Amino acid sequence: MANLQPVRGTRDILPDERQRHRFIEETAREAAQRYGYAEIATPIFEFSDVFKRTLGDTSDIVTKEMYTFTDKGGDEVTLRPEGTAGVARMLISGGLAQNLPLKYFYRGPMFRYERPQKGRFRQFHQTGVELLGVTEPLGDIEVIALGAAVLDGLGILSKATLELNTLGNTESRSAYREKLIAYFNDYRTDLSEDSQSRLERNPLRILDSKDRRDREIITNAPEFSDSLDAESADFFAAVTAGLDALSIAYRLNSRLVRGLDYYCHTAFEFTTEELGAQGTILAGGRYDGLVEQMGGAKTAGVGWAAGIERLAMLAENVPDEARPIAIIPVVPELQTKGLAIAHDLRSRGFVIEFGYRGNMSRRLKRANKLNAKASIILGPDELERGAATVRNLDTGDQEEVPLETLADHLKQYS
Repeated sequence: MANLQPVRGTRDILPDERQRHRFIEETAREAAQRYGYAEIATPIFEFSDVFKRTLGDTSDIVTKEMYTFTDKGGDEVTLRPEGTAGVARMLISGGLAQNLPLKYFYRGPMFRYERPQKGRFRQFHQTGVELLGVTEPLGDIEVIALGAAVLDGLGILSKATLELNTLGNTESRSAYREKLIAYFNDYRTDLSEDSQSRLERNPLRILDSKDRRDREIITNAPEFSDSLDAESADFFAAVTAGLDALSIAYRLNSRLVRGLDYYCHTAFEFTTEELGAQGTILAGGRYDGLVEQMGGAKTAGVGWAAGIERLAMLAENVPDEARPIAIIPVVPELQTKGLAIAHDLRSRGFVIEFGYRGNMSRRLKRANKLNAKASIILGPDELERGAATVRNLDTGDQEEVPLETLADHLKQYS
């Protein structure tokens, strides 16, 4: 039999790392809850049109990265590469538009076929929020503030920079698009192959190119601010004023574009220099045209997503797993009694480790290996007196404790 390994770009997440992931998820969930966002979950796979119709034919996700297959019923389905399109589909198919505005939080695995690298895998995990039905700049301010609150809760905010840009409304975007096409046409033969293909279909995506030659050409490209109409300029001014009022620092980045085609107005990223080239840790923006593009009613939307693997590499003050209390029968005949005590203490909320075999010495070694904070030693003489010996494994101190007050005595270890 072949030596079985995880599929390239996937990996097993062992307890220590899973503890970090859980801390990130719960920190994000608790922050979202404070802002009034309810947790949801959408299916891990959707009909492929959910993503093809929303992510755009020119996006790298659709052209290169989607895990798409035909199921046994003949339907083409895709493992979700991101969370927003599924939430928008849920809004439409669930008939939820009558309840707007809606505030959602999600977490879970995403899938993209790309070259695995630091903090990026083919199966990866995201947490994110979506605010639906709010057309005002207050919505953008709120979701950015929520993102900052999550990073602050993880001890990361001081390591991050909020980069901010506006993509304007449809009219401004169209005007800017024409200017970009005119500018890049003069350099058509010098652009990378990907950027040449994007020139006619979505020239804004060229601004996101990582190609060295493209970056040199982009340096002198027209600025979006020169194409903003009054409505777009006022909207962005309100967003920046709101962030100023909340003392949320930001840096304007006129070259910041989101990688998906349904964004408008505000685009933002929290970036860090501590992860090398893969510096984006939380990113999002406004997508007022998405739901309508999918066949629903015109619905405003703004949100963000964050990569849990990247956050896990930066997060500070991650709590350790709860340290257990070990129950150690001195002789095999007391195994059943020990099991009953373990069952009772677990029902009271204690984390109990009950060894399956071995003498007292062996079980104590296992307790120390598991970083247990105390052990309950069950000996025949103590049990005859209705008691057990509780040993503090950090100090070595021990005392005999009546079984009827054992739970109260152990509260000092919780």
